Amino acid sequence: MKKPFVAIVDDDSAFAAYLRTFLSLRGYEARTYARGDELLATMKQTEAPDVILLDVMMPGLDGLATLRALKAARPEAQVIMLSGRNQASTIVEAVRLGAADYVVKPDDPEGLGEIALDVAIKNAIEKNRLVSELSELRQQLTDDEDRSVWGTSEKMQNIARVIDQVADSDVTVLIRGESGVGKELVSRAIHQRSTRRNRPFVKVNCAALPAELLESELFGHERGAFTGAATTRIGKFEQADTGTLFMDEIGELKPALQSKLLHVMQDAEFTKLGSNKRITVDVRVVTATNRDLEKMLISGDFREDLYYRLRVIEVIVPPLRERRDEVPALTDFFIARYSRKYNRPLKPVSDEVRHMFLQYEWPGNIRELENMIKRVVVLQDETLVVREIERNMQRVAAAAAPAAAPVYAAAGAVAVPAGIGVGGVMPYIPPAPAPPAPPAEEPELVEEGGGSLASVAKAASMKAERAAIEHTLRQVHWNRRKAAQILGVSYKTLLNKIKECGISRAS
Repeated sequence: MKKPFVAIVDDDSAFAAYLRTFLSLRGYEARTYARGDELLATMKQTEAPDVILLDVMMPGLDGLATLRALKAARPEAQVIMLSGRNQASTIVEAVRLGAADYVVKPDDPEGLGEIALDVAIKNAIEKNRLVSELSELRQQLTDDEDRSVWGTSEKMQNIARVIDQVADSDVTVLIRGESGVGKELVSRAIHQRSTRRNRPFVKVNCAALPAELLESELFGHERGAFTGAATTRIGKFEQADTGTLFMDEIGELKPALQSKLLHVMQDAEFTKLGSNKRITVDVRVVTATNRDLEKMLISGDFREDLYYRLRVIEVIVPPLRERRDEVPALTDFFIARYSRKYNRPLKPVSDEVRHMFLQYEWPGNIRELENMIKRVVVLQDETLVVREIERNMQRVAAAAAPAAAPVYAAAGAVAVPAGIGVGGVMPYIPPAPAPPAPPAEEPELVEEGGGSLASVAKAASMKAERAAIEHTLRQVHWNRRKAAQILGVSYKTLLNKIKECGISRAS
């Protein structure tokens, strides 16, 4: 069985040697440090002590300042303050900063001080054990919850396997997927399955702040570094030291900050705004985006060297519409979660709503489903959710209805009949020229008995769809996946449309 590790921080070498002997005789592994910053530097490279005995009065970085730094870096650290005198104000401040105990240095002939110190150390070790057990229990509950949220689809199980393979390494991971698919859930799973699980997990949304404030958010600033900087600020990188930093919406990072991020990832050090002092950190970086970084590389909006630095491992989270079989389990999971949270009766949704959920496209993915369930649970009423889904489905159906004639965009854009693609006009695909305006055609007259209005409308609809699909396929050199993306339909839907309309390369 491994001996508990106790660190002694005291500039009095004779007293430190006495404590080392005292602890060794009681079965502890003891190491001595003359200064607080010496222990802090060592803890970045080696395992953390189970208990730290910290002298209050030391030259340079005193005991309270060291305690403050220790708790910032390792909130779970068990620190026992040692002092030659019983000073109330110091005791209060030490407890406020998170000290586990405060013991007067043992020097009495009856050995009462040694007894008090021995008891304090045993209490701290026991607290460590309880905290560890609680952490393991919470992790088991988190794992169970994660499995419920992730579902059992093959795609999500593949992601889970990748996470298990890379979690215990320090490689960077780039998580990609639409908004609301659960990219943060993946990042937390990576952290929780890593050796850093008991260290900080810090999240920053790169799209939430303007560039000038985001730099301060990431790297911190000194007082007076810019207008409004009234105090010194610790940045996210420093907060995440020895842990994981999750940078969401990494595609929103401006070029100047991309350069500084690359430097930090290469050298593991940075400087705060308004300071020349280098700060060294040990941080694992996990990033996420819903943007097309490859297109940003071509346009020069994203650094190629940073792209490859972030994309050592890439995880692509599929949208909910591609794993509809998970919707029922997710529905039940969120009902149970929010019934507990909001103290509401555990009431399943109706069969009608379940059917609608399976038909719905879920443009907002899991986040949209979660918010809908939250609304149902809180209000104990499905009416608003049913109306919302009906409105959204009607809107999609209306957008998919064919227009009377193709509507063309300005020169340089590819245009299609309204309802095909997003908003009727597809994105720019430079440098392809705009298609010539179609020649005016005389309306086709249907002779009496030649067909119903419905059949005429269907024929016109298929003709318009065929024209749009053919034009898009030519523009992307018959890359059907790219064409499906531009047209705003799934790859499978496009293949069915190509077959239905009789489209081929020779057509």
